[in-house]
Amino acid sequence: MKKPVVVIGMGEMGSVFARGFLRLGQPVYPVVKSSDMAAIAREIPEPELVLVAVAENDLQDVLNSIPWNWRDCLVLLQNELLPADWEQHGFENPTVISVWFEKKKGQDSKVIIASPVYGPHSQTVVDALAAIDIACRPLSSEDELLFELVAKNVYILTTNIAGLKTGGTVGELWRDHQAFAKQVSHEIIQIQQALTGKTFDAEQLIAAMVKAFEGDLEHRCMGRSAPARLKRALEQAKRLGTSVEKLIDISATANT
Repeated sequence: MKKPVVVIGMGEMGSVFARGFLRLGQPVYPVVKSSDMAAIAREIPEPELVLVAVAENDLQDVLNSIPWNWRDCLVLLQNELLPADWEQHGFENPTVISVWFEKKKGQDSKVIIASPVYGPHSQTVVDALAAIDIACRPLSSEDELLFELVAKNVYILTTNIAGLKTGGTVGELWRDHQAFAKQVSHEIIQIQQALTGKTFDAEQLIAAMVKAFEGDLEHRCMGRSAPARLKRALEQAKRLGTSVEKLIDISATANT
């Protein structure tokens, strides 16, 4: 029998991955909020991998509670994820996937573009998603992963924050408000550079964002978390000394 896969967080996203692993013939052991994770780690001391698929607000608490015998087999996925999120807990080489498919309650998964993944368990993740017809592509370096994580953040933050002013879809944002979207994107990129201590080619990041737009032109810009994302971006900019005049203007005039 194949080694089990542990899935922490069995919401919409965790359930998708669990189905993929099961299609590969791997036993899946779920960990939910009421579970005793330490006890499960004693019962399953050497899993194939441990996928962390919890909500954004729960990620840091969960990472802080990962049992020691699971620390070398983590697979992480989350919006606004950057290396500092796992490095602060001492994780050195997790497998990380930038998810580019949606899964909403009562609906099947919707792929926008292929999801990039990097790390020691990347092939298992690619195979699991392929088994349920979700496109995924392995990366070859940490630098590629960092670019992909930042590109996803630029997409999420630009669409959510710009959407507070424009509403509508990503296709409409780029067609009707392109200059405004670029202004927001450049300020988001400045924040991402300050957070990572790295410099990125802004045009390459914007091109990656537009590629994702083209994958689903009808995707709505502004989700429920948009006001919180704007508030967090402003707090980061203030802490890091980054100039974000457009974000400040959106905060002052948008109905948040």
